[in-house]
Amino acid sequence: MQGQVKECPENGRQCFGQIKSPAFILADLVQRGYNTCIDKGSPGFPCRRETIVSEAGKACAGSFVKYRSAGQRRAARLFRQIRTDAADREQSMQTLNQDIKTREFKRFYLLFGEEEFLKQSYKKRLREAIAGDDTMNYNYFEGKGMDVRELISLANTMPFFSERRLILVEDSGFFKAASDELVEAMADIPDTTCMVFVESAVDKRNRLYKKVKELGYAAELKKQDASQLARWAAGILARNGRKITAATMELFLEKTGDDMETISSELEKLISYTMGREVVTAEDVEAVTTVQVSNKIFEMVNAIVTGKTRAAMDLYEDLLTLKEPPMRILFLIARQFNQLFLTKELLDSGADRAAIASKLKVPPFVAGKLMPQARSFTREQIAGCVEACVEAEEAVKTGRLGDRMAVELMIMRKY
Repeated sequence: MQGQVKECPENGRQCFGQIKSPAFILADLVQRGYNTCIDKGSPGFPCRRETIVSEAGKACAGSFVKYRSAGQRRAARLFRQIRTDAADREQSMQTLNQDIKTREFKRFYLLFGEEEFLKQSYKKRLREAIAGDDTMNYNYFEGKGMDVRELISLANTMPFFSERRLILVEDSGFFKAASDELVEAMADIPDTTCMVFVESAVDKRNRLYKKVKELGYAAELKKQDASQLARWAAGILARNGRKITAATMELFLEKTGDDMETISSELEKLISYTMGREVVTAEDVEAVTTVQVSNKIFEMVNAIVTGKTRAAMDLYEDLLTLKEPPMRILFLIARQFNQLFLTKELLDSGADRAAIASKLKVPPFVAGKLMPQARSFTREQIAGCVEACVEAEEAVKTGRLGDRMAVELMIMRKY
């Protein structure tokens, strides 16, 4: 997330150093008239002059074409980071599920990624599968500053009247600043020990991360896409004797958003509310499901671009009252503008609702809401909003403004 725009040494055009974020490059590509070059540490490296944003947007949506210049290929790769890879999401869970089912456990597991619900769920499942109720052969460590030598000593201790010893390590910080002593010891840890690391922050260049990948399995548990969430939620309802139509499921997910902890909690309410009935209706969803932050963000974006500052500020205050951090609100606003930009590109290419939903990996109802909103705004408006989000983020990170004030100024700006 660090980096800055700087001048190309030869032709004076804008260069990207270490690219800060997809939003950063998006704003600059649009605002600087598509004349970009990627600095490789020597003379400026210009891309071919054309509408790079348009093509990069298609790349992000999955319609990647062959680029003739290295600069264009680099830009396309950066834009594709906006999307998550469904195949990777499925593979992580399939591997964990298979190991639990067959009881053929690896010596080392790392659970990381942005979906906290999945991390905690697989932590619990691995513990139950490996240790069960056995407390003698189970050790738990949490937080930074733990004694690495004690950890290694326990890992080398044979289990007592059990097949395996389980050591669970949570939020250790080892995957940001690796312990050389632990890395060196891992190869000699016996097969009778299973170590499970659960981390919120992971550097994939880290030696310990690479060692876990070599000797065990690193599972990146990302946010799930709309189809995965729908299947998962329908499965929970089915296990509780409930049925739900696709349209009602769309309505439910529209209200809950994509956070699995929230969905799980709202499903419990639905199941209790429909006690004695088999089918969950739209009326049931409307009656008990709490509207989530994403819905307010959609309304806020609309108010920001149409100049309804008072309405946008009221929504912002509502979110702050709900204990949403200002920087998370800023991130959600920026994400919404990115989706709008991509939707506009797809609409211009003739895509319909189903195609847009598929390309953006969002539920059809979300695509249906994005389409009229994208038609209402110009590219310049959307680009200006993205750039304003980037500037607000920079102002906070450089200490020029507090997070709350930075977001307020971004909302009140004229677009």
